[in-house]
Amino acid sequence: MIQSEPNFELRLATSEADITAAQRLRYSVFVTELGGDGDLVDHQAGLERDRFDPHFDHLILIDHDRDAQNLDHVVGVYRLLRGDQAARLGRFYTDDEYDLAPLRATGRRLLELGRSCLHPEYRGGVAMLYLWNGLADYVRRHRIEILFGVASFHGTDIDALSAPLSLLHHRHLAPPELRVRSKAFQSMDLMAPDAIDRVAAMAATPALIKAYLRLGGFVGEGAFIDHAFNTTDVCLVMDTARMNLRQLDIYRKRRAR
Repeated sequence: MIQSEPNFELRLATSEADITAAQRLRYSVFVTELGGDGDLVDHQAGLERDRFDPHFDHLILIDHDRDAQNLDHVVGVYRLLRGDQAARLGRFYTDDEYDLAPLRATGRRLLELGRSCLHPEYRGGVAMLYLWNGLADYVRRHRIEILFGVASFHGTDIDALSAPLSLLHHRHLAPPELRVRSKAFQSMDLMAPDAIDRVAAMAATPALIKAYLRLGGFVGEGAFIDHAFNTTDVCLVMDTARMNLRQLDIYRKRRAR
């Protein structure tokens, strides 16, 4: 973990070099580390990419110290697609996995989140806080009202994930008006509530999902097993009007230190 005062810059990607560095980081995390794959993944060049990349905004965290050493300058990524961008494209990325009709029916401003990742050396420190605060600025600037996107458990063994998935289902299911549903439905109601070891189940839940939940996020109904990416996905939904403002303030204060 990086311990010294970081020489970070957070901004939207503005060049092909930015996008390529982001795709190289994504390859390192999603393909090399987690065993994912996809039709447009370029194994020879070490790039994780897909046909949606040109349509998204790419929020990137840059470490200028790495840049000075001729290392890839991007150490954190968030891929963002607003509702107006999706309207021009004709769809969201998440449409492949979830029926988003309940979100569209709200008539509110939507933002899809995806491909969030950090370089391993930057996990557990302030890098994620920089990304969170950049995301918050983006949300304010575009007056976003609902954020959503798939987040993943590593692996596709449902039995091994039964406790955390069941905990999400019983304690964090989205209200009916925001409850998207998996198109290749995998039930998350796999264990009775009183049979779940809640501490162990939460420990088995990825940190990003737990962060969304602390901010007041919900999950859609059912999981989606993504065999190409070697993940089990859940759809997270956050209504900005219901967000945990106290927790958000904690993130902002930690970033300000």
